[in-house]
Amino acid sequence: MREFMDYIQSAFYAGTGWNRDNSYSSLNATSDALLSFPTPRGLRLTLSSLATPQFATSYQLGTVGVVDGSISYLYSTVPLYRAVAQSDRIPLPDLLKSYRPLSDLARTAYIRHGWDGGARAKKETLAYGRLYLPMSMLEALVVRRVSPALQWQVSAVSNQTLRNGGTVLSMVQYDVGRYGIEGLASSDGGLLGVRGLYNFGGDVAELEMSKEKKVQDEGNVATTSERDRIHGRFSMGAELYYGTLNKSGGTSLGIRFATIPPHKGTPLTATMTINPLMGNISWTYAVMAGSYCSLATKLSFNVYSYESDWAVGMELWRKKGASAVSVEEEVTATLPHKPERSFQAKMEWRLDEPMLEPDSQDDIAGSTVVHEPIKKEVAPEANNNETAPEPINKEMSLEPIKKERSFQAKMEWRLDDPEEDKDEDQYSGVLKARLDQHLRLGLLWEGRAKSLLFSLGSGIDLRRLDSPFRTLGLEVQFSS
Repeated sequence: MREFMDYIQSAFYAGTGWNRDNSYSSLNATSDALLSFPTPRGLRLTLSSLATPQFATSYQLGTVGVVDGSISYLYSTVPLYRAVAQSDRIPLPDLLKSYRPLSDLARTAYIRHGWDGGARAKKETLAYGRLYLPMSMLEALVVRRVSPALQWQVSAVSNQTLRNGGTVLSMVQYDVGRYGIEGLASSDGGLLGVRGLYNFGGDVAELEMSKEKKVQDEGNVATTSERDRIHGRFSMGAELYYGTLNKSGGTSLGIRFATIPPHKGTPLTATMTINPLMGNISWTYAVMAGSYCSLATKLSFNVYSYESDWAVGMELWRKKGASAVSVEEEVTATLPHKPERSFQAKMEWRLDEPMLEPDSQDDIAGSTVVHEPIKKEVAPEANNNETAPEPINKEMSLEPIKKERSFQAKMEWRLDDPEEDKDEDQYSGVLKARLDQHLRLGLLWEGRAKSLLFSLGSGIDLRRLDSPFRTLGLEVQFSS
């Protein structure tokens, strides 16, 4: 389960229009979420609050052998009005869903919230601090938005057990949509590095413009082929790092293909990464098999030792039971309500006709001539009655209540899809499972009970059936 502070940080990036997916470090984010999710250990309680739109706090208490905990504070210069902080109202997919489609590249890159073309920039800032007890370890993060395409962040950890008492990592990120570049420097080993990601195909802005022109030139034939093709984005990237103190370095290459929202078929993501110095090659494949099921698999191979690893993962969502729906319907039925006018009556600007006897209804259904005089009789009667127009005007003045967009739609700078708007709160929990070549099984059940978010999980070793449970834990979160 995502922690509350990570959820709030996502709201900050969404508020400033920064795309966290357009980074080489996020190349395997989907498969990692399905295959490498952590299982809780012991009992852990978390109380969080978004006290103001710009300030959040979180307190955590855990028992794993000894009692430990942490205190966290977060401040943002961007008001986080979009973040739903109440734990009983946060959509579960925003916190628990592992498979997340890529954000719209053109919108996140070129339409920034609060930025007006090349006008004077709003240099927004995020500050986050966390103190771990009783070890007195301090963790800090500062994110500074310099321009629509440039962001700078510094993270630090202070602990006596670390060399030199702690480490500091500084990172500069440059993102223009088509490509993103990151430069980093760390005090741990004097590490220097650079990594980048280049996108092509799919929703890259320049290709979209040329595609529209091609469709206009070729007519219906091009439109048909455009409808049948798979809408996806290819991303290629690499990273290079070198330790100035230990005189060692490394590099890796990667490629990803992922479908984007215009694709009407099954959403999928496939990646391949290569570490030429170590000889490791890794392939991952993740697919959203349905609205309630996601699957992932990973295969790694070393060309020097011929060793291979594999892992499979699954995410199965539980739909709200019929009992919950029936209770809601029962409560709604007990409330006094006025029957809504029929669509035909609304179109003709009149009240519904009185209910007729079954014989009369059969006569009307069998003849189309009888219905016309009835309308002519009702309309004058409504005009002659002085009190009749009042309920009609009241009916016509009632406007449909506009439902607030989901947080996921706000993060992707779009309106809710019809299905998403209809089924925004259709889930009650999710079961996650993974299995690797060492027969280590990870199980995790996450959901919501009343106003509490819970995560119950266990690590099981199937090779030791005498004592298979290696870890067992429960995490409970409440936020307001």
